[in-house]
Amino acid sequence: MKRLSILGSTGSIGVNTLDIVGQFPERFEVVSLSAGLNTDLLKRQILQFRPKLVSVLNQELSEALQRELPNVPVEIVHGVEGLIRVATHPEVDQVVSAIVGAVGLIPTLSAIKTGKKIALANKESLVMAGKIMMEEAKKNHVQILPVDSEHSAIFQALLGHQKEDVHRLILTASGGPFRNSPLSRLHEVTVKEALNHPRWTMGKKITIDSASLMNKGLEVIEAHWLFNIPVEKIVVLIHPQSVVHSMVEYVDGSIVAQMGITDMKIPISYALAFPERLNLKLPSLDLSKSEALTFSPPDFQRFPCLRLAYQSIEIGETMPAILNAANEVAVGAFLEGSLKFTEIPLFLQRVMGEHEVKPVHTIEDILKADHWARERSKAILEGSKPC
Repeated sequence: MKRLSILGSTGSIGVNTLDIVGQFPERFEVVSLSAGLNTDLLKRQILQFRPKLVSVLNQELSEALQRELPNVPVEIVHGVEGLIRVATHPEVDQVVSAIVGAVGLIPTLSAIKTGKKIALANKESLVMAGKIMMEEAKKNHVQILPVDSEHSAIFQALLGHQKEDVHRLILTASGGPFRNSPLSRLHEVTVKEALNHPRWTMGKKITIDSASLMNKGLEVIEAHWLFNIPVEKIVVLIHPQSVVHSMVEYVDGSIVAQMGITDMKIPISYALAFPERLNLKLPSLDLSKSEALTFSPPDFQRFPCLRLAYQSIEIGETMPAILNAANEVAVGAFLEGSLKFTEIPLFLQRVMGEHEVKPVHTIEDILKADHWARERSKAILEGSKPC
């Protein structure tokens, strides 16, 4: 019986994780959960899985949830301290880090420091503080297992091989909804169009990042830290069919690929059960009925956010944290209608250009950079036209 903490239980990764737990009650127990604003779904999760500890966004939501569950034996906390308590609960064996954004950094790092195994879906924590997180994981003998389908594919393709034999990692990307749109039309795209991902059903932030290919840029940075591979050995290929989830090319010319249907329960279950596999009873990938598999290099003119992500990790130190924070603000502004889709990379470039890069020695250095980038981004948005 593996005892779980799920950070972000009401998001798509959290919901899929709990679906797996429900299928295998003899293997998994839910000890603690965290959610943001969706307390209706959280309440149903509490009643079904009976966690001992739950965290919500703020005190008001905490008190409201307590009133709605007067006879349920669950402790309800809130805020960052609540997230940390959920992630570090003494009975937890593994933490599923599925919160979207920088807010996932501190609870995930806290879990690592207390020796919890990590199933990582929160890529932003590695983007911001990859060096610190991996050093803490090594010091505390913590295994970080990837949940993203691309990194799960790389992880599986690396098993049984020597790192020095790796020629390059190949991350695949669907290309999103604007892969074939005329460049002249991109400044007109609507939020609804950007949220219409052709292959995956995800939360709003990650879906917009997928449309701009920023999500793939963040994954490049994550892969650099997760697998300790130089960034120049990590490439992206546009693969619209989303059948090959990623590949590893070795020095002898061999390429090992991981393939499957587009269902996040597959990489989630692998991270939960590793080194075993769970019988999910999902439909098989029928290659005889699939369309032709195609691969092409990304167009940096169409996807400038990917270029900025490479640039940020090449500069290193505080710059990836700046990119991540500015992107979170920019995506929020686009979703609210105050920034055009094509203005997102211009906005990021401006914030990155105004940042004085600082060395990273502690987590406080990361948090200061993150705070600066958010304040500067908000000031730009509240001032004149950003781009």
